[in-house]
Amino acid sequence: MFLKRRKGDSSHETLSGRVTPDSSTYSLDSFPLRVPLPLPEGVQREELFDWLTSVRVEDAPESISSYCIQDFERFVHTFGLVRRAVSGATKPIVGLELGANPYFTTMLVSHFTTVEWRLANYFGPNFANRTASQRVFFRQFRNPEVKQDVEFKFSHFNIEEDEFPFESGSLDVVLFCEIIEHLLNDPCRVLREIRRVLRDNGTLVLTTPNVSRIENVARMIVGTNVNDAYSAFGPYGRHNREYNKHELYTLLNYLGFEVEEIFSSDVHYNNTDAHLNTSAFANLIEYRKHDLGQYIFIRAKKNGVDGGKKPEWLYRSYDPSETD
Repeated sequence: MFLKRRKGDSSHETLSGRVTPDSSTYSLDSFPLRVPLPLPEGVQREELFDWLTSVRVEDAPESISSYCIQDFERFVHTFGLVRRAVSGATKPIVGLELGANPYFTTMLVSHFTTVEWRLANYFGPNFANRTASQRVFFRQFRNPEVKQDVEFKFSHFNIEEDEFPFESGSLDVVLFCEIIEHLLNDPCRVLREIRRVLRDNGTLVLTTPNVSRIENVARMIVGTNVNDAYSAFGPYGRHNREYNKHELYTLLNYLGFEVEEIFSSDVHYNNTDAHLNTSAFANLIEYRKHDLGQYIFIRAKKNGVDGGKKPEWLYRSYDPSETD
């Protein structure tokens, strides 16, 4: 995918001989920010959307459906990463989804893969049970008149403080989606726990908002802050540190993961032009066209050596013996 020229566009030759399009010929639609959706085989987008947006969690507010409507494409891209990770498997696959609630991703990967899933959530220190369950309601796929429900059992623990309640090397796939940006203290500690419970050559699927998304570029240019607001749900209710593709690739490589797939993509409405018309700066960031999507999607394999410390580009004020 490349920047598309519009009819009547002009360009000029630089001293290096590289052709640089005139910025006035670009629009937001020119950027390849949306990767094609990896829909399940034989399934149309509309029928998948209608089915997934029917999902309701017991005792959850009705407004949770708007979350699925907005992030539907993100859930489908996550499914695609899982499908590619387990494709061709000749033995039973066991997976773990961290932060499973409200179960939109869970429904996709449970219905359209043969993986046996373990689920985990964290609802705060006042939730006393180490294991619990939630009832989820939905319409039967391709038979919407039939109403169904399922009881999803989950383990409850704080991934920043607790040891994961799973044996070392017991899992083939771990989903770590929309979590790393919420962590408060030590992402390496969490990723090392994920690494511990994965088998050799097991797969980490990681998704997270892209701090370098094109909307943030525009906001920075016009002087608008890109950081998340404080949340009524406390420190875990906000994004405490967002990442770009290079940072995540570097971090995972340091911790002994081989990144097999990494891309950014928009998944919902792109509001960039509300801050600054894209044509004002598009020619300056054309070379970064594959890094500007709203979310980052990663599939990585556990098959390297952990660097053992804290990378100094991500940590500060630690004893020098702890950083690398």
